[in-house]
Amino acid sequence: MDEVEARIAAAAAEALAAPKTAAEAAAGGWRRAGLAGAAIGVVAAGAAAGVAVERLTVGRGMRRRARLALDASGPYGTLRGTPGTAVAEDGTALHYELDEPDAAPQAATARRRRLFGRKAPAPATVVFSHGYCLTQDSWHFQRAALAGVVRTVHWDQRSHGRSGRGRAQAEGVPVTMEQLGRDLKAVIDAAAPEGPLVLVGHSMGGMTVMALAEQFPELVRERVAGVALVGSSGGKLSEVDFGLPVVGVNAVRRVLPGVLKVLGSQVDLVERGRRATADLFAGVVKRYSFGSRDVDPGVVRFAERLIESTPIDVVAEFYPAFTEHDKAEALPLLAGVPVLVLAGDRDLITPSAHSEVIAAALPDAELVLVPDAGHLVMLEHPEAVTDRLADLLVRAGAVPGATTVGGHGNTAHPDRPRERP
Repeated sequence: MDEVEARIAAAAAEALAAPKTAAEAAAGGWRRAGLAGAAIGVVAAGAAAGVAVERLTVGRGMRRRARLALDASGPYGTLRGTPGTAVAEDGTALHYELDEPDAAPQAATARRRRLFGRKAPAPATVVFSHGYCLTQDSWHFQRAALAGVVRTVHWDQRSHGRSGRGRAQAEGVPVTMEQLGRDLKAVIDAAAPEGPLVLVGHSMGGMTVMALAEQFPELVRERVAGVALVGSSGGKLSEVDFGLPVVGVNAVRRVLPGVLKVLGSQVDLVERGRRATADLFAGVVKRYSFGSRDVDPGVVRFAERLIESTPIDVVAEFYPAFTEHDKAEALPLLAGVPVLVLAGDRDLITPSAHSEVIAAALPDAELVLVPDAGHLVMLEHPEAVTDRLADLLVRAGAVPGATTVGGHGNTAHPDRPRERP
C-alpha cells in the first residue's frame, strides 16, 4: 500500500478495533463508523478491503457531479418485464419479472397444435439468479441480448431489490443457502411451473442453484436442461484472501462477524457514513468488481449503485451463510445436463480457482476463464458472457441452433479488440 492507502487502512482499523454501543459510536463520530461500515459492508458484499487511489486525486465536488451525470445518462438497469410475486415458505414476497419470446414462434406453435391435435410442450425458461448485494438488474446486458429470443425469469433474492425483507431474518433467523435454494424453488413454481429450465446464477446466485439441486434433485432430473455458474463457488470461501496479505485478511476474519453485528444494529449511523465516504466506497467497488481498466464509467457507477443500495443490516444477515457454504457434494447432481462454468481470471472475491474446482467435479462442463475480468464479469465483459450463454442455450435445446442473439453490451475501450475467450 502507498501512504494514502495506509492512512485509510489505519483509520478503518481504528474504527473497527472494538465493538461500540450506539451511543459510543455516535460520540466517536459517525464519519469514522461510516468508513468502517462502508469498508466492511463491501468486504461482505464481494467488493472489499482496498481503495482506488485515483478517486483521492480528483476534487470531491467534481466526483459528485460526475456520479450524478452518470446516474442520469446511464441506461443500465432500466429493463423491466411482466412483474410477479412468489411467496417463500416463511411468507417473504419474492419479486420476479418475466420476459416472453417474440410472438412469431408462438404463432407457429399454435399452427402445429391445430394440425396435430396435441398440446404444445411448454417453452424452455431461463431463470437468472443474482449475487450478494446486487439485484436482477446485474444481468442487464444478457437480458437485453436475449429479449424476444427465449422465455426468461429474473428475480430479486430476499431482502434485495424489489423483494421483501426476509421475514425470518426480521425475527432473528440467519439466512442460509438452503433457504435461498427453497426461495428459488418458490420462484420456479410461480413463474415457470412446467417446461424445461436453464438455471443461471452469478456468485451467490450460483450457490443458490447448488442449494436448489441439493434439496430438489428430482427437479434437476426431470426439468433442468442446462446450468450456468458464473463467478461462483462450491465452498471454502473462508480461505479467500481478497488479494490481501495473510495477516490482514486473518485480522478481518476475526473481527468481521462481531463488527457486522454491531453495524447491523446501527443502520442509520452506518448509512450516513456510507454517503459521506462515497468516494472511498466507489474506489473499493471498482477495484473488487472489475479486472480491467477500460470499463465504461457508466457501468462502474451502475455497479456502485447496485451495491450501495443494499442496507448494512442485510449485509450482516447474509454474511454468515458464506462461511458455512459447502455444496461440493451437490455438484454431481448437475452432471447429467450441459453446464457452463465461467469466471473472470482476476476475480478477487470468488477466485477462478473455485470455478476450476467446480468444473473438476463436472468433467463434461465447459470451463471458461475470461481474461482481464473481475467478479462482475457479466457487466465488464458482457459479450463474452452472453456468447457462451447462447451456446449453452443451444446445447440445452432451449433455442434452435440458428437463433441470433443480440450483440448488446461491448464496454471495452473502442481501440481495444474484444476476443472470444
